[in-house]
Amino acid sequence: MKKTIYKYELSPVIQGNHSLKLPKDSEILSVQAQNDNPCIWALVYPDNEVEERFFELFGTGHDIPCDMGIDRKFIGTFQMYGGSLVFHFFERI
Repeated sequence: MKKTIYKYELSPVIQGNHSLKLPKDSEILSVQAQNDNPCIWALVYPDNEVEERFFELFGTGHDIPCDMGIDRKFIGTFQMYGGSLVFHFFERI
């Protein structure tokens, strides 16, 4: 079974909820800004069936809701526009 690293660009609406269709068993490796566009890199099994996964992005100092029954796994922090904006990326589990 082969693995490949794919890049996924997040939607232009930066803060808030995001969903991505990834091959099953994909592992999120990193989140960073590339040319001021937020992107994630994932180690994927390209031949696997695709599933939808859900993510959230919060700015520093912004509230993170305490949703009953929702856990979040921290993926990473990245900066945009020369560090003037800092975001924190989580996967909803």
